[in-house]
Amino acid sequence: MSFRIHGLPLAPFRPLFDLDDAALLALGARRIVADAPHAAPCRVSLADATPGERLILLNHRHLDAPASPYRSEGPIFVREAAVEAAPAPGEVPDMLGRRLLSARAYDADGMMTDADVVEGCDLAGRLEVWLADPAVATVHLHTARRGCFMAEANRA
Repeated sequence: MSFRIHGLPLAPFRPLFDLDDAALLALGARRIVADAPHAAPCRVSLADATPGERLILLNHRHLDAPASPYRSEGPIFVREAAVEAAPAPGEVPDMLGRRLLSARAYDADGMMTDADVVEGCDLAGRLEVWLADPAVATVHLHTARRGCFMAEANRA
């Protein structure tokens, strides 16, 4: 069973780049500058920001299943220079492949069916197993240490 990893669409975040710092703060968001390699993973481009690159740090609801107790949101980074990622089927972007991940499988109703901690270099095999199960509709990928949402994987 092949999979495809999806980043977030850019359109909902694009207006934030034009806001000043006070307007961002009023929304609970911040403009930051990446200060180290691999410290600020962009959820749109599925690439780490380079040191000196500007990003918006904001809260995002990544699981919005109204009837699910697993409905969830949390902090994400979006690079101001982001271009939407389009990984090929079966491709694991480097941003994910280099990290320890918490992977959470959900059914069509947003109910968690399974979860595991996975080294990014082993993610492809784990996704293929989960997505071969017809009960699994999607898999959300989070950082294992901080728990932040990174991306979503579905059947290709």
